[in-house]
Amino acid sequence: MAETRTIVIDPVTRIEGHSKITLHLDEHGKVADARFHVTQFRGFEKFCEGRPFTEMPSLMARICGICPVSHLIASAKACDALLAVKIPPAAEKLRRLFGNAQVVQSHALSLFHLSSPDLLLGMDADPAESHLFGVYARNPALARDGIALRKFGQQIIERLGGKRIHPAWVVPGGVSEPLSQEDRDAILKTVPEARAIAARSLDWLRSATERFHEEISVFGNFPSLFMGLVKKDGELTFYDGHLRLADENGQEIAGGLDPARYFEYLGEKVEPWSYLKSAYYLPNGYPSGIYRVGPLARLNVCTTCGTPLADKALADFRALQPGAVLSSFYYHQARLVETLYCVERIEQLLNDPEILTKHVRALANVNALEGVGVAEAPRGTLFHHYRINEQGLIQWVNLIIATGQNNLAMNRSVLEVAQHYVQGEKITRGMLNRVEAVIRAYDPCLSCSTHALGQMALKVQLVSPDGLVVDEICRR
Repeated sequence: MAETRTIVIDPVTRIEGHSKITLHLDEHGKVADARFHVTQFRGFEKFCEGRPFTEMPSLMARICGICPVSHLIASAKACDALLAVKIPPAAEKLRRLFGNAQVVQSHALSLFHLSSPDLLLGMDADPAESHLFGVYARNPALARDGIALRKFGQQIIERLGGKRIHPAWVVPGGVSEPLSQEDRDAILKTVPEARAIAARSLDWLRSATERFHEEISVFGNFPSLFMGLVKKDGELTFYDGHLRLADENGQEIAGGLDPARYFEYLGEKVEPWSYLKSAYYLPNGYPSGIYRVGPLARLNVCTTCGTPLADKALADFRALQPGAVLSSFYYHQARLVETLYCVERIEQLLNDPEILTKHVRALANVNALEGVGVAEAPRGTLFHHYRINEQGLIQWVNLIIATGQNNLAMNRSVLEVAQHYVQGEKITRGMLNRVEAVIRAYDPCLSCSTHALGQMALKVQLVSPDGLVVDEICRR
């Protein structure tokens, strides 16, 4: 019988949530298979049953401390459908403003706090230095810019929603309070600095990326479908629109899809080795229906961003690879293009006179027993689907999280990186960090599944079939 071995990376570090990676080696020390395991149980869909639907936005905001606004907006849109109302125009603009601020702060967290150590210090850097403080020691201005950009988004969320984490300001029918002129003016004063940070961070990232040609070639660099919301003219949007799917050549394979009918073209598969569901494009079957969502996908499916600086950055982005930009390494650059777009869009919305209108909520009773809400979260398309009874109590909930839609792609990316870098019986820090770094490129938000307590230590062992530890690395 051929001798095989397994490498387990548990937990994956510098991501939002808890997971592990298993690498299966053949008798020659080559990676034969790889799996990304989400080790947390997800129960939000069940424990919402029996609750009044009007509580759902506030409850759903508590799914995640990183992207509460995204869940709040998608949930409220599902509740709008249950009320069968059209929310006031000012309320829609305020929701868009809220969502754009969410994208800025979340993208800043991902790029600067979690991934910039790899990009600035290198993939082979000492793990003890691979954090924001290590980035500050090497490049103080870059670290300060990352903190300031996230602060910009968080302060907008706080001014609108009353608090930075788990706000409950977005409600069924609109928002609970209008925007004051004082808050509008205060936010506008912070826009120029945020725009400048986003622009120079994009310049820095382009320069930093030049030394990662090998990683770019194997970090999830494979043909797949891409999906995201776009407006009728194909413009980028985070709040409302129709779904478009494009192939590896950037050609549309499905467009004008109604997000509320997602179940007609998206399927979900449960695997025994992970608590994270895998979504796939139904016409292509499982697992051939692999598709990606999030910043990389959105820039591959949109025709334009719709703001001047972001459109220039989009043109530069599309010049990276012919057809669609396939390498998941470029998720990082896509995040900064979207950050620049969101800052520009925030300024446009704040300068719209209608943004200060006091009428911001439509009131109604239950008018439908089923509702779907869809929005673009920082990590990709987010679906909330509710069914209620005549009394307005939740009977059934289905949530399709962006990270689940990227699950097939993340597993394939881990395999691709591992097969390129992991060989033989010797484990190196750089080898393992590259396997983790490709997951960080997707910026998975596993806290959307659940939360876990425990010490975040890392112990990796290479074990032979007879139980002998061939090699070991410990990180405390």
